[in-house]
Amino acid sequence: MAVASAAPGSIFCKQLLFSLLVLILFCDACKKISLQVPSHLQAETLIGKVNLEECLKSVSLILSSDPDFRILEDGSIYTAHDVILSSEKKSFSILLSDSQRQEQKEIEIVLAASENKARKKRHTKEKVLKRSRRRWAPVPCSLMENSLGPFPQHVQQIQSDTAQNYTIFYSLSGPGVDKEPLNLFFIDKNSGDIFCTRSIDREQYQEFSLYGYATTSDGYAPEYPLPLVFKIEDDNDNAPYFENKLTTFTLLENCKTGTSVGQVTAIDLDEPDTLHTRLKYKILQQIPAHPRHFSIHPDTGVITTTTPLLDREACDTYTLIMEVRDMGGQHFGLYNTGTITISLIDENDNAPYFTENSYFTEVEENRIDMEILRMMVQDQDLPDTPHSKAVYTILQGNENGNFKITTDPNTNEGVLYVVKPLNYEAQPQMVLQIGVLNEAQFSKAANSQSPSMRSSTVTVKVKDIDEGPECHPSVKVIQSKDGLAAGTELLGYKALDPNSGRSGGLRYVKTEDEDNWFKIDEQTGNLRTMKVLDRESKFVKNNHYNISVVARDASGRSCTGTLAVLLEDYNDHAPQIDNHVTICRHGKDSAVLTPVDSDGPDNGPPFQFFLDNSAKKSWSLESVDGKTAILRERQPLDYKYYSVPIQVKDRHGLAAKHTLSVRVCDCTTPSDCKDERDVKMANVILGKWAILAMVLGSALLLCVLFTCFCVTVKKTVKKCFPEDVAQQNLIVSNTEGPGEEVTTCNICDTSMSAGTLGGQGIKTQQSFEMVKGGCTLDSGKGGVVDPGRCVYTDWHSFTQPRLGEESIRGHTLIKN
Repeated sequence: MAVASAAPGSIFCKQLLFSLLVLILFCDACKKISLQVPSHLQAETLIGKVNLEECLKSVSLILSSDPDFRILEDGSIYTAHDVILSSEKKSFSILLSDSQRQEQKEIEIVLAASENKARKKRHTKEKVLKRSRRRWAPVPCSLMENSLGPFPQHVQQIQSDTAQNYTIFYSLSGPGVDKEPLNLFFIDKNSGDIFCTRSIDREQYQEFSLYGYATTSDGYAPEYPLPLVFKIEDDNDNAPYFENKLTTFTLLENCKTGTSVGQVTAIDLDEPDTLHTRLKYKILQQIPAHPRHFSIHPDTGVITTTTPLLDREACDTYTLIMEVRDMGGQHFGLYNTGTITISLIDENDNAPYFTENSYFTEVEENRIDMEILRMMVQDQDLPDTPHSKAVYTILQGNENGNFKITTDPNTNEGVLYVVKPLNYEAQPQMVLQIGVLNEAQFSKAANSQSPSMRSSTVTVKVKDIDEGPECHPSVKVIQSKDGLAAGTELLGYKALDPNSGRSGGLRYVKTEDEDNWFKIDEQTGNLRTMKVLDRESKFVKNNHYNISVVARDASGRSCTGTLAVLLEDYNDHAPQIDNHVTICRHGKDSAVLTPVDSDGPDNGPPFQFFLDNSAKKSWSLESVDGKTAILRERQPLDYKYYSVPIQVKDRHGLAAKHTLSVRVCDCTTPSDCKDERDVKMANVILGKWAILAMVLGSALLLCVLFTCFCVTVKKTVKKCFPEDVAQQNLIVSNTEGPGEEVTTCNICDTSMSAGTLGGQGIKTQQSFEMVKGGCTLDSGKGGVVDPGRCVYTDWHSFTQPRLGEESIRGHTLIKN
């Protein structure tokens, strides 16, 4: 494509044209104006100037009906961006507005493109340059996407200078040939002509990088591989589209002119930075259409406000139908539409006001905590927000604090109460002034006026009272069944109006209900159960459940009564029993079972006791008096725990199954029975001490034996008669004279170890005992008795004189 540059003389022509246009516009400012302009206008080009004062003296707002043009305050007309005019004329309007005088004027501008010289066209008969032989080098080439053919379509030709010397064959490789997409290109191996077989989508393939080869018939390659790049030229085949088909923006009401609302963006899949993807944005339609509050920048897509008159109370939501068009917004460009929703955020720009200027109400004297009046207000701001919720204040007339006013959160009404008694004799009528504001602070928007507090007067007439309702009797008893289901209605308390003798017109309020069993009907005073009634509840005293009720008439007078609900017992609790039982083998040898029934006496004992079949083999269960039962072993069991399943029924057959944990214990009373773990621990401790005692005893015994052994080894054998026989050896004899003759030797020696006398050691001696018969002691042989040589006479003559002298002494020594 050839690009021609502008001639220097064109600038002078434009300036001259501009001067002529200015003269024309100043001459006829308020009528239809026609301008001769070039067919192609660049952005920010001055195309003319309008004398706005001639049309409208005071102009507060200037608008252009065409976003392609903008008008300054001095009347200058500029192009907002590049504009290309077709052969047809283009027109737009300049809108002028005077907000003070409420005047509007419109100036129509008509643009006509000036004629251009006809361009010279090349005829088919003109000479066409022929392709000369190229050297083996990269050849730039491009293909148009979505080509209509015919196919195969010639793309390029490659040739090698070596073809002058060789027979050259050409070939290709790369994407589009032997790689995906396959068979898109092929080459004539003889001529080197490259062909395309079908149309190509640029959004899928932007370019193809191929390699061309030149080889001889025997495979010789006289040239290096030739890189070939086929670029796909973009065709405007993709319309732009908005990222979000439906977009929502929020905007504070009463915002200033030029406030940014948001930005819309669109996507075009065509080649970037080309005319195919140069997008322009436009607002096609605003709903509601008038007045127009929004504009959009054609290049950036930023939406801004054009007026400060956005009022949520007038319209809270605006819908904009948007268009995005490529080709710089030209009429032949592809386009798409989208929807923008703009929601206005509420401000507190409307003050609340009373629906009535004055109110009247009456109240009887001596009444307190009573609602006497409701006051309604109106507020145009968003309901149920701090911008519309009312706050009421008593401005005057409540110096004694007899009244208070609050806001009903459901209705936004002001509710006036009497909180201190009024005295009819002292002041039969009172006048109050009530003011109202919002919870939120009032907005300081440019078009909002700071309001003063709105107020209204309330006249309260105090009435002289008579007697109030009577609650008689003070305590009323009603009967109900135990276990009554929730939602059941019961007859409630009834108070009477002493003037009419009827209970109509009274209102009932429950003031005391400990477990919240009932709900009271405000009109009739009847009760409706909210829970299942339970006579066994801790809140029931002597089968009665008490409720306090206040009866109040229309004037606020009241009385208080008590409603006692008498609950008839219902058999809804089975007998219960302690599941842990101990049987002492040395005590009663049985266990006493005592069930407990939470129901009344009519639904309690006598009880029936049943053993499970699995337990009858080892246990027996005997009912005593209908209130208790005795559990026994059928035969002695081991000391341990047993599970015994039983069943207990009350007098009406309502039963409960229990599994008793029975412990058979070697005890007299259950308190003496210790847990098996305690017994095992005690046995373990006792065994340790016993083992320790055995070890110590064995050690002591070994020590004694070792000592005895050592002493025995050191012993030496002595003669029967030492030298000092008279002093150290005494013979005990009860014979004072010789006895019968001894014919055989019946003297035997015994060894006796003497202990310690007087702390001195005495050596082991030999003693002799005289027995029947006699023998001769040969003292010369170391005290060894020779039975063959023993002669009684020698023994007798030796011992007899000494026995008499030492008899007493000998007895004493031996005893000691």
